[in-house]
Amino acid sequence: MSETEDRAARGTLAHRVPDLGALELLLAVARLGSLGAAAREVGITQPAASSRIRSMERQLGVALVDRSPRGSRLTDAGALVTDWARRVVEAAEAFDAGAQALRDRRDSRLRVAASMTIAEYLLPGWLLALRAQRPDTAVSLLAGNSAAVAERLLADEADLGFVEGLSVPQGLDSTVIAHDRLIVVVAPAHPWARRRRPLAAEELAATPLILRERGSGTRQVLDAALGGLARPLIELSSTTAVKASAVSGAGPAVLSELAVGEELAMRRLVSIPVDGVALRRDLRAVWPTGHRPTGPARELLSLTRG
Repeated sequence: MSETEDRAARGTLAHRVPDLGALELLLAVARLGSLGAAAREVGITQPAASSRIRSMERQLGVALVDRSPRGSRLTDAGALVTDWARRVVEAAEAFDAGAQALRDRRDSRLRVAASMTIAEYLLPGWLLALRAQRPDTAVSLLAGNSAAVAERLLADEADLGFVEGLSVPQGLDSTVIAHDRLIVVVAPAHPWARRRRPLAAEELAATPLILRERGSGTRQVLDAALGGLARPLIELSSTTAVKASAVSGAGPAVLSELAVGEELAMRRLVSIPVDGVALRRDLRAVWPTGHRPTGPARELLSLTRG
């Protein structure tokens, strides 16, 4: 440390004023009349307590405690310093209580923003598990496409987000929590349902499809897979609406495998294999850059990896 830095350090309160641990030890000595008993109360050894008192005396430049075989007694200066120490410790206790109140208020709510597929098919299970751990935390869910999730987080309208696109929106950090695959589905009466060969990428790109809107993770992945050539027959703003249109026979749709399990099992939809198209995607938890989730948001994040 340079001489200038040393002079600056000596001028700070942190250098001139004993730390809270030392002040609490001094208060215990005053109350109990014994350095050994005070050491036990604050959870340190007697030699450590003696060292801390000596260090405080050097720092303040006055003797604080007279030690004798009969116990420890405050000096006159020690009694005065103890009165001041009590006020400092009481102020620190008030500070700690206020900080705890802020933590309690923060932990009493959780605002989640999620893209539609995750909101409909994965989040309900995660939130049920979180409720078992934190029954007093009120959770609000904002569902939208991946672009809307990013906007909510960056506007401080959500504590944690989930997206399903190919990339992480600017201004957000992320971690992969799961994987998903998009599949092409049609109603059983559609001609593709009787195909024996997989669709070629060119045929899929040339066919008008029931699609999610631009800005959704599903549309992002499909546009990237087809080089931006996907042709919309209808553009809809929810997975449920796309699925219902496909079931009605309006045309082929591209949907998350998570979203159509029941419809495939009940034969209300048929999955059509496609060659030469990469439709796998990562599902991510996201949060504003540099602001790692804390409290209930951190617990929910841990549950997504269970």
